[in-house]
Amino acid sequence: MPNRLINETSPYLLQHANNPVDWHAWGPEALELSKSEDKPILLSIGYSACHWCHVMERESFEDEVIAALMNENFISIKVDREERPDLDAVYMEAVQMLTGSGGWPMTVFLTPQGRPFYGGTYFPPVDRQNMPGFPRLLLAVSEAYRTNPGEIERVTQQLGEHMGRSSQSPQSRGPLTDDVLHVAYSNLATAFDYQHGGIGAAPKFPQPMVIEFLLRHYRRGFTDTSSRSLDKVNLTLEKMAYGGIYDQIGGGFHRYSTDAFWLVPHFEKMLYDNALLAKLYLHTYLVTRQPLYRRIAEETIDYVLREMTGAEGGFFSSQDADSEGVEGKFFVWSPQEIHGVLGEDLGNLVGGFFGLTDAGNFEGKTILNVPQPPEDFSDEQGISLETLTSMIESGKQALLQAREERVHPMRDDKVLSSWNGLMLRTLAESGAALGRHDYVAAARRNADFLLNNLVSGGRLLRTYRDGQAKLLGYLEDYAFLADGLVALYEATFEPRWLEQAVQLANSMIDLFWDDALGGFYDTGNDHEELVIRPRDTFDNAQPCGGSVASDVLLKLAVLTGNQDYSEKGSAPLGALSQLMSRSPTGFGHWLGAVDFQIAQTQEIAIIGPLDDPATIRLLDTVHGNYLPNKVLVGATTARADEPLTLQIPLLEDRGQVGNLPTAYVCQNYVCQLPVTDPAALAEQLGVQGANRQ
Repeated sequence: MPNRLINETSPYLLQHANNPVDWHAWGPEALELSKSEDKPILLSIGYSACHWCHVMERESFEDEVIAALMNENFISIKVDREERPDLDAVYMEAVQMLTGSGGWPMTVFLTPQGRPFYGGTYFPPVDRQNMPGFPRLLLAVSEAYRTNPGEIERVTQQLGEHMGRSSQSPQSRGPLTDDVLHVAYSNLATAFDYQHGGIGAAPKFPQPMVIEFLLRHYRRGFTDTSSRSLDKVNLTLEKMAYGGIYDQIGGGFHRYSTDAFWLVPHFEKMLYDNALLAKLYLHTYLVTRQPLYRRIAEETIDYVLREMTGAEGGFFSSQDADSEGVEGKFFVWSPQEIHGVLGEDLGNLVGGFFGLTDAGNFEGKTILNVPQPPEDFSDEQGISLETLTSMIESGKQALLQAREERVHPMRDDKVLSSWNGLMLRTLAESGAALGRHDYVAAARRNADFLLNNLVSGGRLLRTYRDGQAKLLGYLEDYAFLADGLVALYEATFEPRWLEQAVQLANSMIDLFWDDALGGFYDTGNDHEELVIRPRDTFDNAQPCGGSVASDVLLKLAVLTGNQDYSEKGSAPLGALSQLMSRSPTGFGHWLGAVDFQIAQTQEIAIIGPLDDPATIRLLDTVHGNYLPNKVLVGATTARADEPLTLQIPLLEDRGQVGNLPTAYVCQNYVCQLPVTDPAALAEQLGVQGANRQ
């Protein structure tokens, strides 16, 4: 018989709806039951693409004996960390304080008041490798709760005194200078892997925001380290693009590499990883014009549009690592499978290109990768690089079609506002930069879907599935979506997107800003009260809400002239500047916001009809170059006098010169002479001109 989770929308919770465990979702009913029965809470937090979450479910939560122990001694609550990042952050901090590490599945034991007193991550069903078996742990925790309340009180009080301290910003509010970026770069350089790219050793995560900072560092032109920054970016992006962490057949990136050289991934695919990495590859393409980077960006976006997009336009959250209960089975190949699809000749060529062997590189099969540069392989085969590229592409398409017949990994098809905001920005930027009108159309559709389905009574909600939107949106939901809408405005010049971004920014300040803190909390002032009010200041697998909030407010300050945006966007930067310099791997997006704040922002206005080829050429010059510290506005009539509910200072008194589409480049609202020629615009921007090839 299903438990209470059968009424939830989260695919992760629904996976547990038929466990014999008497699971509850987090909410007042479960918390009150814990109080009335004086039972501790067993809180289990995970997510649907988590491999070890599935393992613990099979081993423990589907076991009748273990379930009986849980039901007798605890009120058991299951939480999807992607729906409830607040609970995940609060109790992850407690687990890390208790054990020195964290991860998922996360298992935390709480008092009926929600105060943690013991926890860990994965527990096996029997004692194993210095880990207690889950049944033994359950009995010990239950016994301690019943017989030693004094010790429980001591632990909860001690944890409570320390939880939340890491979220308090140090009050180092000195002026921001280039030194913040210089020191951060130096510290990154010491952690860089000069053989395989990326930061650190195994397991290795892509860390796109950190690599984006290196690209910004190159663009700023710091003479002593600039070229070395780009070398690091190129090495990392090439190694990842040719490694097994990248899905060579279907496009898109797996979560991370279990080794230092990007070969064997953990096979789950997350929307946020692919949104951030596609944007990074796009930006690096705009700097280097390397076709590889454009291909990877487009293949990754195409993967999201093909496999991770709902009929209504929302983007799904993740794909599992497992299929048919086996990790990676969907993605790996044997020589027999390759030859069965492609035949002997093409199969040998494609297999050789992708490192296929009889022995394999992963449990007897091969994770496809590119072990040598395509130029070298084409020389070995005695064919031109152009011919090789064409044959490999043909083989990839055939293998993709054949792979579609396999049992697919489970897909978590809930739509999260924040992660959709990341993908929205990537789509809008990529569409404008690459002339991909289909990407811009998909971005419009996504924005319409989010604003029509995830806003209720003016309040942005967190999650949507099967026609139901719920849970109050967090700081990251507001910030990421506002950022995506600004990018969509810059790609289309449709005022409604900028107006919606401003509305979100205003609500974000009202709900999350705290004057005493001088920064943003992650939960709104209308949120349920937790043991602490969470505030994450670190950029991890995705940027934190605070870093994107600062970034988008600084942009909106330029776009709207609203000084309050500037003050609230810049305040956290000064407070965190020393931490950013010392620990740059945890502040990749923050460092980008610092770069924007202290750089000479390029304020660009384009006046002209969007269907005029001359306007398009001006826009190509802007969108077709990497200008990370720009803001772009436009009017599609001969003068910037369209009626707007939002005033844009950069459009005031702007008109065409000689009845031609015209560009204005300004800094601090002081403009250079207007130009109508793309070459003159490129000179003013300090770039070489547009090049989409």
